[in-house]
Amino acid sequence: MNDIEKYKFKPYDPKFKKLFVVEKRRIKKILPYAISIEHFGSTSVPGLGGKGIVDIIILVPQKYFQSSRKKLVENGYRFSEVGSHEERLFFDKNYKYRGKTRRVHIHLTFEGSNHFEDALVVREILKSDLKVRRDYVKLKKQASKLCKGDGKFYRSYKNPFLSGLVKGKK
Repeated sequence: MNDIEKYKFKPYDPKFKKLFVVEKRRIKKILPYAISIEHFGSTSVPGLGGKGIVDIIILVPQKYFQSSRKKLVENGYRFSEVGSHEERLFFDKNYKYRGKTRRVHIHLTFEGSNHFEDALVVREILKSDLKVRRDYVKLKKQASKLCKGDGKFYRSYKNPFLSGLVKGKK
């Protein structure tokens, strides 16, 4: 899959909920001490649409944060410096499911970090507010067209909108 295809906007598909459940089971076996494993991002919001990536955020006790990185890598998740920082580690994984390539993004964070709560705040706003969801769909479609496969541009185009949702809720 080339970079432009990665950022192509796709309609929502209910299969993403099932894909999340399958992936959550895998993660529970790898990280049995995880406090919470949640589906967030576009594929977690019925009717939203997006790039078709199952985004998962995992909350672990802080003492297991770095060892969790090693366990995820050992189990086929690719760690990426891009998207990672001291309070959130980013991983991705591609796999075949029913003949298609599926993409999973893992966001690993720990108790005391705001990332977990912020991700869930955004998810719940998008699920409950149709106007906000429609505005975000429009923004995502614009970002997809303008980014030409540039992930950094795509994220920077969307982030002010998402940050505004979090700030408005706190």
